[in-house]
Amino acid sequence: MSVMKFFFAVYPYICLTVFVVGSWIRYDNQQYTWKTDSSQLLSKSGMLLASNFFHIGILSIFLGHFAGLVLPHGLWLGLGINDLAHQWIAIIAGAVFGTMCLIGGVMLWSRRMFNPRIRAAGRKNDAFVISWLMVTLLLGLATLPFSIGHANKGDPAVMMALADWVKSILLLNPQPELLENVDPIFRAHIFFGLTVFLIFPFTRLVHILTAPFSYLGRAYQIVRTKRA
Repeated sequence: MSVMKFFFAVYPYICLTVFVVGSWIRYDNQQYTWKTDSSQLLSKSGMLLASNFFHIGILSIFLGHFAGLVLPHGLWLGLGINDLAHQWIAIIAGAVFGTMCLIGGVMLWSRRMFNPRIRAAGRKNDAFVISWLMVTLLLGLATLPFSIGHANKGDPAVMMALADWVKSILLLNPQPELLENVDPIFRAHIFFGLTVFLIFPFTRLVHILTAPFSYLGRAYQIVRTKRA
């Protein structure tokens, strides 16, 4: 089996299987560990900016990847957005939200690595997770100059090849050959991105699956102070 076939035809299914089965088993057997393990009480300095920038950025990037690579091609054309315009939207959105995520991520990474209280209270894999996410993000940002170069030449072929590959994986008909002619930086970014799904069930990232969105619409809690 060739390296290309393993990493882009077999490895995605390994990662997705571990993601689904591992998350299910952890939720079923270790619900006490299913939490964010927030360390804000230990150090609040810069947390509001760092956390908001990181979370808004990374969630927007995920949704952008889903919209650009998973949604049907005909949907974009039906909205009057041709392939080249689609690519420029992806470039601009990726640059904006990627930069936001980078700013927040660097602040969170520095806090995790260099604040003694945070390091002492955190899990062993916390530093690894934030470092892996940051490398994945940096590789994603590094694809932007290549995408801009393709777009300036009026050539959306790489974007289309990436989208077709993602759809081939989801349709259980993997076609790794679609990635043979894309720039290596894209393949590196894909590998690191897939590995996020592989490590997901064993980290604090699991809290994403049960984000308490109902908090946004819940009634105010009435708090009364105890009078002497």
